Amino acid sequence: MSRTRTALLAAMALVAGATGTAFAVDPDGAGAAAVPCTVDYKIQNQWSTGFTAAVTITNNSAAKSSWSLKWSYAGDQKVTSGWNAKLSQSGAAVTAANETYNAQLATGGSVSFGFQGSYSGSNAIPATFTLDGVTCNVDDGGPGGPTDPPDPGGPSNRVNNPYEGAKVYVNPEWSANAAAEPGGSRVANQPTGVWLDRIAAINGAGGKMGLRAHLDEALRQKGSGELVVQFVIYNLPGRDCSALASNGELKADEIGRYKTDYIDPIKAILADPKYASLRIVTTVEIDSLPNLVTNTGSRPTAVPQCDVMKANGNYVKGVGYALNKLGDVPNVYNYVDAGHHGWIGWDDNFGPTATIMKEAATAEGATVNDVHGFITNTANYSALKENNFTINDTVAGKSVRESKWVDWNRYLDELSYAQAFRNQLVSVGFNSNIGMLIDTSRNGWGGTARPTGPGATTSVDTYVDGGRYDRRLNAGNWCNQSGAGLGERPKAAPAAGIDAYVWMKPPGESDGSSKAIPNDEGKGFDRMCDPTYTGNPRNNNNMSGALPDAPVSGHWFSAQFRQLMQNAYPPLS
Repeated sequence: MSRTRTALLAAMALVAGATGTAFAVDPDGAGAAAVPCTVDYKIQNQWSTGFTAAVTITNNSAAKSSWSLKWSYAGDQKVTSGWNAKLSQSGAAVTAANETYNAQLATGGSVSFGFQGSYSGSNAIPATFTLDGVTCNVDDGGPGGPTDPPDPGGPSNRVNNPYEGAKVYVNPEWSANAAAEPGGSRVANQPTGVWLDRIAAINGAGGKMGLRAHLDEALRQKGSGELVVQFVIYNLPGRDCSALASNGELKADEIGRYKTDYIDPIKAILADPKYASLRIVTTVEIDSLPNLVTNTGSRPTAVPQCDVMKANGNYVKGVGYALNKLGDVPNVYNYVDAGHHGWIGWDDNFGPTATIMKEAATAEGATVNDVHGFITNTANYSALKENNFTINDTVAGKSVRESKWVDWNRYLDELSYAQAFRNQLVSVGFNSNIGMLIDTSRNGWGGTARPTGPGATTSVDTYVDGGRYDRRLNAGNWCNQSGAGLGERPKAAPAAGIDAYVWMKPPGESDGSSKAIPNDEGKGFDRMCDPTYTGNPRNNNNMSGALPDAPVSGHWFSAQFRQLMQNAYPPLS
């Protein structure tokens, strides 16, 4: 079992700040069976007179058919409303009892609920919790018990949002490429993700820095403050089954190599105590799980290789294994890739994608507690917020959803999709305090082509096409898109439920070559990167919209970077 937020021992309560938490801690996992239950109580938001909190209970004793959690406040906190539990309060004493739909609590199982409360003065987190009369977060006083001090590198130091109050790592290799371009110094100091896209990248390949070199540089940049360093875990067997440009080195059946030669060495390096003071964000396996929903079976978008990966289960197993192992490292924050609105936003994709993510998050020894959140729009171009029309607009007797661009999708942009998908993920069993990341590295869509208002109301298509910021020919177009611009700069806590806007895809790194180029990285030639390609069912048979003369994916593409700066929104000064 993964030792993250639930397989924990030492009793402690941390006084709430802006993101207060109370964790029990077991740095080694020893004696976990002696802890009958653990409680993770988090203050998610706090203002002058009120707050919202999320609570997760994990049951380490016999399975329960009903449950009741109790605690007492030291101050004048009052529970005013709640969800996913029946909450009552008498004086300082609070009781949270199960609803009918979440009464079952298996051995090792978790259940989450939340509430809103009021307070004045201080808002300290309760020191003691009891589940059906049994004290949680406490063992028999052995190692890791209540008499031990907190482990400074343990899970107790995980914060609700790792980006808040922290700098974010600037990759010196990307920064040098950006600074070398005319005007590139304007963005060369922005933080970007570091892609571990093959086994050789762990130790450094092709003269590039390896994982340890990046972590050492992150320590240097950190100084005395907090620092987030972002890595993309991206090397599943049969990787990216629907896009040849980002195929990887491991064959469909090489799940063993993925575990032993890729994930295990990464975990060993990240777990080095030398790096315990860093906040390490891992974004796990871009494009993998959504492919199992949208590009399999009898759908017109189906791809044979995706059917292979669904049948052998190696995407689910690989993601589960990565979450389990990396989640064991106390200062690692796992975010799972959740596609983007132009891929998952349709009714027949939305729910099933959340379900398969829950399946992966509980595979290979992982639990939902190994998932800190999800990331959308990674390496994609979907606009953050479309302001010139809404999904509820009607023009010439037709809904915006009927337009060719929206095509019955329920979402117009990434912010609305990410917030709604977060709620869906919680509904299938992920913790209520999960946060979302949105990649804004290439979704600015500024420049002279950016509309200043809605389109003409002569038809629903003229209305939508005239007003949409996203100027792609189709939302399914993903490779080196013509006209794209840098989006919002990386920013912590920009909107409700969003941990950060990030540049996880380093701007200026190619999505794929526009013609076949031999390489030793396992990356193929995808016609969606060819500007002359007329499309397929995944982009409604539109032209690809790709830039010409692009190099192999991940390699520096100067023309793209210059275009991104030119069309940046907000504009570069």
